[in-house]
Amino acid sequence: MIINRLINKFESHRNKEQAKPMQKYMKDLFPFLGIKTPQRKELMKEFYQESRILKEDFQPEFVTELWKQDEREYQYAAMDYVEKSLKKLQKNDLLLVKDLITEKSWWDTVDMLAQKPVGKIAADHPEVIHEEIEDWSISDNLWLRRTSILFQLKYKEKTNEELLYTYILRNNESKEFFIQKAIGWTLREYSKTNPESVRRFIAANQLANLSVREGSKYL
Repeated sequence: MIINRLINKFESHRNKEQAKPMQKYMKDLFPFLGIKTPQRKELMKEFYQESRILKEDFQPEFVTELWKQDEREYQYAAMDYVEKSLKKLQKNDLLLVKDLITEKSWWDTVDMLAQKPVGKIAADHPEVIHEEIEDWSISDNLWLRRTSILFQLKYKEKTNEELLYTYILRNNESKEFFIQKAIGWTLREYSKTNPESVRRFIAANQLANLSVREGSKYL
């Protein structure tokens, strides 16, 4: 009932003309309803008020059902719900997030999932780093490897520097754009907290030009 309410709301605002450029921007990987971000946020706000789902316990099955829908806006809706439910997430929800990272994968979903739910769960339950994320850093799935590099992105002074550099060095020979970009991004972010450490790390290691360029931006 709850998901049908949201689907009906989204379907009533389908816009084929707007969908075309949105789909093209995402390299035609996913179909779109054509609901732009400001309108989608308004629709989600209405949905939350009407359904009161945010007053209830976290509902992983709601997220899973949204992820199964074809149009990309439904995955964005799932992420919006997850983000608003961060305080409710438990350790075992990491497996759900892992499924989201590895299904219908692209930067527009993975980057938020890495920073927010994965980052939050790992901060609250640091044992998951060695139980789960450790394997992600050497996974055949590039999006899990990207997540292992990015999940500490907003940790600032709480960053586990040794862990960050270990996961980077495990992936620093990768030719994948999204891995090289993630390395540069996380180094750039950490340089705001510890610039000298990042400067030494970049100088001491052979990193891709893209990673160095991104990582050195504020140095």
